[in-house]
Amino acid sequence: MEKKTISSQDPSFIQSINIAKDWCKDWEDDLLSDEVLSDLIKELIKTKNGTRGFFAYALSDSKCTLLDRLPSSLIFILRERGDHIVEITVKNLFMSSAQILNHQKDENFEYAERSNNISDRCINLLKVLDTKLVTIKINKMLSEIDNMGNSFDNAVKYSAEQKSFIRKKVNEIAQ
Repeated sequence: MEKKTISSQDPSFIQSINIAKDWCKDWEDDLLSDEVLSDLIKELIKTKNGTRGFFAYALSDSKCTLLDRLPSSLIFILRERGDHIVEITVKNLFMSSAQILNHQKDENFEYAERSNNISDRCINLLKVLDTKLVTIKINKMLSEIDNMGNSFDNAVKYSAEQKSFIRKKVNEIAQ
């Protein structure tokens, strides 16, 4: 088995997705223990691209059950990174929740289910992260929700229905 290291100290977003994919597959195949995988992820998420790439993959790929199973060693690493992890997880919760409604409206039920899976993974992760940080970040983003939207530049704002649905999803964190 080849050594599982990051070839660059600052991998690109795409490289980070591929690294996360390889590691997750090896973990799913029992080639990496929870602890070894968590140590690898700890190194990857030290950079912005690493964090973004890891979450882009781990949240969206249905074959990667890492964020469904949430090993305690991973929770420890993610809690250690604090605000960075909370922020990206809350943002993904908002975006994926809004997309559920977009996909349902377009009758694209496969994509709606994928967005729902991402939303559920975010909720479950937020339940085990630092409660104070999660509360602060969610309250901040909810206070700014009228200026947020369905596009990267927020040009297309969330509809009233989407904002209501996002709030409903946020409330699931407390359940």
